[in-house]
Amino acid sequence: MPILEFEKTKTLLKKYNIPFCETEIFNSSVKALNFAKQIGFPVVLKIHSSKIFHKSEVKGVKLGINNEQEFVKAWNELAKIKDIEGILVQKTAEGVEMVIGMKKDDQFGPVLMFGLGGIFVEVLKDVAFRVGPLNTSEALAMIQEIKGFKLLQGYRNQKGVNINQLAKTIVQVSHLAEKEKNILAIDFNPVIGNPKSVLVVDFRIVV
Repeated sequence: MPILEFEKTKTLLKKYNIPFCETEIFNSSVKALNFAKQIGFPVVLKIHSSKIFHKSEVKGVKLGINNEQEFVKAWNELAKIKDIEGILVQKTAEGVEMVIGMKKDDQFGPVLMFGLGGIFVEVLKDVAFRVGPLNTSEALAMIQEIKGFKLLQGYRNQKGVNINQLAKTIVQVSHLAEKEKNILAIDFNPVIGNPKSVLVVDFRIVV
């Protein structure tokens, strides 16, 4: 199953008002570094490839790049990985890691998934499912259903997440899945949330 091209993915996210972290793709280290300076350190570098589904398995993600020297070192390491089509430069986002996903079911149509992201989705499998399309109240119920909801509200020293913005984002993903008939699956992991914003950080759409 092919992964939608990066620029087409960004176009879809903008079309459906799905907020995402400022990101561009480059094949030139000079242009990439200039972009990193423009958006400001720290930044993240990630490989982009239609053949590689899990970037972390090939060490294709470099986090917390704080200056030009670290950028050049990280870029050179990522550039050696086979089958990449470019390297993404992204502003670092901070907050709670979540995941929003979708799979088209032959019987039910788009099935939405929400849960805690990063290692939590794989280890704890703390996720909720709904058949789309969703409205805001259904998205809120979905969010409140997971066991980790307390983390999203803010727990001890951990800042919470803008729940209303999160629900709105899930609804917009639902709209995208409903209207774009060629899309088979969506994997937004992680989605980073904090009190001010909710941003899709890593986005993959399968067509």
